Amino acid sequence: MTVRHPRYSKEEFAQRGNELYESQVRPRVEEGNLGRIVAIDIETGAFEIADTAIAATDQLYDRYPDAQPWVIRIGHQAVYRFGSRSLKKSV
Repeated sequence: MTVRHPRYSKEEFAQRGNELYESQVRPRVEEGNLGRIVAIDIETGAFEIADTAIAATDQLYDRYPDAQPWVIRIGHQAVYRFGSRSLKKSV
């Protein structure tokens, strides 16, 4: 089993990942893939799309074993959401 280590701070990781997603990946993947997951190598810009974060990341590692993956849900601000879906106030 390969042990992978991050080469960037959390802040730089997020900055690179978000910049790549917005400038290069999003325009190519958003149509027809809303809600799916994209894993982006923050060094090469290569990406893979799948239904789960693990599947997308595994596919990316298959192509780029030394990838530094940033994962995002297409059409959303985050991969996962915590809490209730309803914004109604309880009375």
